[in-house]
Amino acid sequence: MRLLFLACLSPKTGNRTTAERIRSHIESAGHTCELRDAAEFQSSAEVADVVSQTPPFEGALAIHLFKAGRLLIDIQVPFGVIFGGTDINEDVKVEQKRVVMEQVLQKARFAVAFTDKLKKEAEIFLVSQSSKIYVQAQGIKTEASEKFCWTEFLRSSGISEEHAEELHVFLLVCGLRRVKDPLYLVEAFSEWHRENPLNVLVIIGPKIDPVLTMEVEAVSKRTAGVFLAQERSQQELHAAMKSCFAVVNCSVSEGMSAAILEAMDLGVPVVARNIPGNAAVVQHEVTGLLYSSPQEFVHQSERLLSDHELRKSVVRNGKCYVEEHHSLKQEKETYQRLVEILH
Repeated sequence: MRLLFLACLSPKTGNRTTAERIRSHIESAGHTCELRDAAEFQSSAEVADVVSQTPPFEGALAIHLFKAGRLLIDIQVPFGVIFGGTDINEDVKVEQKRVVMEQVLQKARFAVAFTDKLKKEAEIFLVSQSSKIYVQAQGIKTEASEKFCWTEFLRSSGISEEHAEELHVFLLVCGLRRVKDPLYLVEAFSEWHRENPLNVLVIIGPKIDPVLTMEVEAVSKRTAGVFLAQERSQQELHAAMKSCFAVVNCSVSEGMSAAILEAMDLGVPVVARNIPGNAAVVQHEVTGLLYSSPQEFVHQSERLLSDHELRKSVVRNGKCYVEEHHSLKQEKETYQRLVEILH
């Protein structure tokens, strides 16, 4: 079967990683799956033209009900959709977008939500047949580069090598866009750093929003204890995560944060903002720590620094959680089965 797969493919983003992983699951079942960036297309009519080219596509997939799903609304072949997270958490609040997403969902043969909570939200905001929405958590696979040099990483991020071994590096892994709220902790963290200069915050991720990127660059240059690292390959990023003290998330909204799950898989504690998408995977004091304000972030991080048993238990439980609930094998079987619905 020849499938067209639309997603937002900004380099080195969770969305792209997810799309590439799902494509490989589908292709390993013998299908052809062409992954295209939703940003390439201005209208659903353009996508309909692509679908009917020779040889024609026999089905389609999209990640994100609005950004990519709306482009499938006029195609004449069956399609399935995968919720991105911000479509159900944010875009449904805009009536114009909600109506379009409802039409997409009604036409789709199936939809996939990463969590039960996301499925329930979709059922509340979008008129849908519940039986059409399947829940499949993201499959997680990590691979840390063996050639990665931590001290070089710190130096290139602007951190003095003087006390490199003693530093507690909190790594905020996120694309630089508003929904990730990368500056949320900056003020509180800087104040904390002044009390204890060994605590530093390093922000790393692709520069997606140019205006916000300029803000983050300016703030990190003038704020003590806060640094902006150059983005790295996935393997180097995983190596950096493995070397840091904790991985941080401060998003306003998440579908399912790949960075959080990757940190758990790598045996690194997670300190995440208490929002529905994060609370679905981080159980407070069990698989990680949750916070609801910058001050509470500092409090939870201090606990992680002083309570070695707490640190050991969240690392152990986080690793077990990912192995049990985010198996690549399970994800692969689900998508291969769902693609058969498009026949």
